[in-house]
Amino acid sequence: MKTAVSIPDDIFERAERLASQERRSRSDVYAAALDEYLARHAREEITDTMNRVCDEVGETDDAFLAAAGRQVLDRVEW
Repeated sequence: MKTAVSIPDDIFERAERLASQERRSRSDVYAAALDEYLARHAREEITDTMNRVCDEVGETDDAFLAAAGRQVLDRVEW
């Protein structure tokens, strides 16, 4: 789908440089950026992903792993 959006000049220039450096199209860079942004901000997708990971890993009674996991989660921006 084609669309027109307005973005600040500095962001446009940075995106142009990235596209050139990675030999990707401008559309590809913007689509990837928007996809990443949406994935980070869709709470239900984050919860679903975490639930799937927990189901795959299973439960553990390891106190060290539980403490390490809590420390990591405390440092993550939600």
